[in-house]
Amino acid sequence: MRSRELIEADERWSTHNYHPLPVVIAEGEGAWVTDVEGNRYLDFLAGYSALNFGHRHPDLIAAATRQLNRVTLTSRAFHHDQLGAFCQELAELTGTEMVLPMNSGAEAVESAIKVARKWAYRVKGVPQGQAHIIVAGSNFHGRTTTIVSFSDDETARADYGPYTPGFTVVPYGDAEALRNAITEHTAAILLEPIQGEAGVIVPPPGYLATARQLCDEHGVLLIADEIQSGLARTGKTLALDHENVRADLYTLGKALGGGILPVSAVVGSREVLGVLRPGEHGSTFGGNPLACAVGRAVVRLLSTGEFQQRSAELGKRLHERLGELVGNGLTAVRGRGLWAGIDIDGMTGRQACERLAVRDVLCKETHGATLRIAPPLVITAEELDKGIDAIAAVVSR
Repeated sequence: MRSRELIEADERWSTHNYHPLPVVIAEGEGAWVTDVEGNRYLDFLAGYSALNFGHRHPDLIAAATRQLNRVTLTSRAFHHDQLGAFCQELAELTGTEMVLPMNSGAEAVESAIKVARKWAYRVKGVPQGQAHIIVAGSNFHGRTTTIVSFSDDETARADYGPYTPGFTVVPYGDAEALRNAITEHTAAILLEPIQGEAGVIVPPPGYLATARQLCDEHGVLLIADEIQSGLARTGKTLALDHENVRADLYTLGKALGGGILPVSAVVGSREVLGVLRPGEHGSTFGGNPLACAVGRAVVRLLSTGEFQQRSAELGKRLHERLGELVGNGLTAVRGRGLWAGIDIDGMTGRQACERLAVRDVLCKETHGATLRIAPPLVITAEELDKGIDAIAAVVSR
């Protein structure tokens, strides 16, 4: 079928909860995708960081294929030969002590919320039903009912009430607001080290360190949502590493599945994750053999430091070149590593993405006139320049 027919089928039969660009992708390899007509596009989105290692990385495909020929699902009713090794290797990579494997990123955040509340009741001694969690404005942690309850994005939140109580929203980057929001019933502070959906917003220097300090002073958990920012996207294994800050819990996802299947996890201290007992939380597919085999291959790729280094070095090139466009089509550039949010002058983000697609570069807008730039970490310097050249051609006056 041709693109038009396939798009019409999507529009007729699939729910209209997305507004995709009119490109129908049929194949992908490395930093490139090919549509059904054979046109090639440079992927400057990488599945919102789910494709950090590019499309069909050979090591990840090999790991998945080997496991597909063995066993794919047992449920957690039984042990299997991939789970323990996956948890150990992921804990060692992240410098943590225990791993709770799940599937989607939203599941990981929901799990971290549950664990934080249980810890507050069992360890901190918060009266039952009174634990609360502090979150930041402009956050994006997923789309479940609980998570959208503390979103201030009305597109994501409207008409899904009644909303889940137990959350206090304060402005992102405002350390004093965090301090003022803490009470004796505070279980946790949940933050993105860099806010992705909001436009790749980097907090002020010292903000994350202050959050850690406040948590230590008041007996509160720090939860870092690293689902988009983690696993080498910013030039470090975890974005918090830039600030030499450690969280009690991290949520991981997206790139953990290598762009092959949904894999997520909550990783953290044994003291906190150890509050869970058999039957208190679970998932049929969480930690399945196929997911663990792919996750182990992802950890092996990250353990060499190659991708962290590539992101740091190519990210420097990305930010320098985009910075040259400020005042000539761009009003701001933010981010770290191979991750940038750019604010466009004179057109909407959607219009810019449509014009980039004509130049064989795929990107995605957010919040009006902002683009998120997040190419696969396997991209070459020449490919990166091609994408930046296309952005310059589209936005320059």
